[in-house]
Amino acid sequence: MLVYLHGLYSSSRSAKGQLLRSQLGSFDVRAPDYPAHQPDAAIETLMDFFAELGDARPAVVGSSMGGFYGQYMARHIPCSHLFMINPALTPWTLTNVGLDEATIQKTRIYTIDQPCDGTPTTLFLETGDKVIDYRIAERLYRDCGRCLVWEGGDHAFQHMDAALEVIRTHLLERGSSGASA
Repeated sequence: MLVYLHGLYSSSRSAKGQLLRSQLGSFDVRAPDYPAHQPDAAIETLMDFFAELGDARPAVVGSSMGGFYGQYMARHIPCSHLFMINPALTPWTLTNVGLDEATIQKTRIYTIDQPCDGTPTTLFLETGDKVIDYRIAERLYRDCGRCLVWEGGDHAFQHMDAALEVIRTHLLERGSSGASA
């Protein structure tokens, strides 16, 4: 099973979510809608969503703010692997995201200070992302995660084909095809 967590002003019907469903159609791909712009409500909604999955140990794919929430969720629910696409791991450093200071500061509660805790993690990063500095995620995970960095690109992430192959390989190795996975 694969769970996709969308970014700040996105939804489960985002381009990445749809691409994951279409390209990984033989796997159980789910994408919850949650209020990514409201940290407390986002975590509560995601906790409820993952609780409904029961004993499943899904792979989690988070994009941008979805990566931030995915990082937190991967430490609180059983998952097989965390994949992050241009993740916003320090949202309080972002400018021009349209959130008030109090909301941005609320994200600090859900920060993972020590990501090197054994959670299997792969990061997909592009150097051309003008919204999020890829070097933040690279620095945080260089000693404990697999960091795949491509030159150029942008925040929308232009290397989804390569990322899909890495994710597909993980799902195949786990034997998690079909709805019963």
